[in-house]
Amino acid sequence: MRANLIAGLDIGSTKTCAVIGEMVGDPHRAPGFKVRGVGQARTTGVRGDLVTNLEATTETIKQAMREAELMAGVTVDRVFAGIAGDHIEARHSMGVVAVAGEEITVSDVDRCHQVARAVAMAPDMELLHAIPTDYRVDHQGGIKRALGMSATRLESDVYLITSSSTASANIRKAVARAGYGVQELVLEPLAAARAVLTEDEKEVGAAMVEIGGATTDVAVFIDGRVRYVSVLPMGSDNITSDLVRGLGIPWAEAQKAKELYATAIAGMVDPQETIEIPGPGPGQIRNVTRELIAHITEQRMDEILGMVRMELDRLDLIDQIGAGIVLSGGGAALPSLVELAQQIFPTPVRIGVPGEGLSGLADSVGRPRFSTAVGLALHGVERFGETGEGASTVTSGVMSKVGMWLKEFF
Repeated sequence: MRANLIAGLDIGSTKTCAVIGEMVGDPHRAPGFKVRGVGQARTTGVRGDLVTNLEATTETIKQAMREAELMAGVTVDRVFAGIAGDHIEARHSMGVVAVAGEEITVSDVDRCHQVARAVAMAPDMELLHAIPTDYRVDHQGGIKRALGMSATRLESDVYLITSSSTASANIRKAVARAGYGVQELVLEPLAAARAVLTEDEKEVGAAMVEIGGATTDVAVFIDGRVRYVSVLPMGSDNITSDLVRGLGIPWAEAQKAKELYATAIAGMVDPQETIEIPGPGPGQIRNVTRELIAHITEQRMDEILGMVRMELDRLDLIDQIGAGIVLSGGGAALPSLVELAQQIFPTPVRIGVPGEGLSGLADSVGRPRFSTAVGLALHGVERFGETGEGASTVTSGVMSKVGMWLKEFF
């Protein structure tokens, strides 16, 4: 049996998640996505969303992909991989062309986009995305689709997103060493938004806030188009660091305490409840109140969400997101986070999890931490519908096992 498979790979600073699935339905008309395999591994060799140890990152990718392939019973040869970090830059660029004929054609639109993309760029940066946001036809603005309209002049506002060439190259190299090709690098907040925001929310206006380990990514959609993206250099790993200093325990123990006992609002914790943590000497333990862990967590998370609020206020976007804030990413699993965020943002707040348009093992990815990986796969589905490229066409069953053996030995 042969199938068109799409794989999404999210190399996070804390966990690496992989999702493999196949397209169902017509690829040109709102195709569905059947989840067939999911894998995850604790990330090593990555700091601040940048690859710092190529061999360790390669091994992490192998573990996550192997788990997803075993669950799916197939192998893939390429992935849609995510990229983030404070090296990401975004800006608007305007393209203007004269319409060749009496009405706007695909060639006119393509030329307009090319003009908008032809901007000076630092030699150490590369273009990730060029996203059209608005068109103006003979000085008439607010046009979403200009194709076929009568005009003599066409303008397009294109949102350009760039990344560090070195950061991109190291991700591609780590994936290649793991035995896969990178079909496309996709900005992680855009991928996560694809998985957790509905089309209605994008039209009304919504901000996707993905709380990762090293960074918090923000993507704002208004009138169905992305208007702003930002990567803030602070995430849930900062909570772990605070617990290391505040409780005097190793990083691994602090991470465990965060996952098991942290909550976003200290007032929701019984002040009498205590937990055991390692003591100062080998084999020793001591008791601390869970309220202390919650207090440390609340302070840092309040700062992170406060940074997001300041960004939205600075750009006058807070009043334009009628659908509110959608929280996602591994850090969004923190208990009471919605209640804390509701105190900071004057708009509705909800937790975003993948689900819409998914079938198969959809329940396996119904958690915030899988938002980016699922979004990357859904992005791949859209790209296949547009270009016919990006899918892995493989034989399942015995041949998939042979493929895995070959990857293991070579």
